[in-house]
Amino acid sequence: MSEIVIDIETQNTFADFGPHRFPELKVSVAVIYDYSNNKFLTFREEQLKEMWPLLEHADRVIGYNSRHFDLTVLNNYYSGDLTKLPQLDILEQIKNALGFRLKLNDVAKATLGVEKSGHGLQAIEWFKTGEWDKIEKYCVDDVRITRDLYEFGKKNRQLFFIELSSGKTRPFPVNFTPPVVKPMEERHNINLTLPF
Repeated sequence: MSEIVIDIETQNTFADFGPHRFPELKVSVAVIYDYSNNKFLTFREEQLKEMWPLLEHADRVIGYNSRHFDLTVLNNYYSGDLTKLPQLDILEQIKNALGFRLKLNDVAKATLGVEKSGHGLQAIEWFKTGEWDKIEKYCVDDVRITRDLYEFGKKNRQLFFIELSSGKTRPFPVNFTPPVVKPMEERHNINLTLPF
């Protein structure tokens, strides 16, 4: 399968406009990990159009809260609806299994023994001060953690979290099995990056 792991950083937050004002959010950096060539690719706001064909041709897009945040924000720049792409949102799987949401950092710490290298608000400050290398490194790190959680969950069919009441590390089930992919000639996807 041709799968892509994605994460974005933004130039601003909902605090600037009010909750769920997705059209107001702007992307600073998007990073993908492309399984087809084993590479991390970075795109700044003005380069996003170069990323669309990669997402459109992927068999599945993988992220953490990607359906309700990353892809929704990217739709501000896209002529179609990226949330309709075949995808695996790891946070959705967690909520389905546990009934509540967990932060990426908490799942990574309990499952992989690693932590994020920063947080999204820092990335916004870095954008304001023009520290692009820090934003890009932070976003690549988040994509790497998301990829590693995906690999762990796919192999072991579970992830872990630390229970607040007891402080114990608990497993929970996930199913990251890829769907059966139709041959290319049977697909009916429209490539929205092509001129009409």
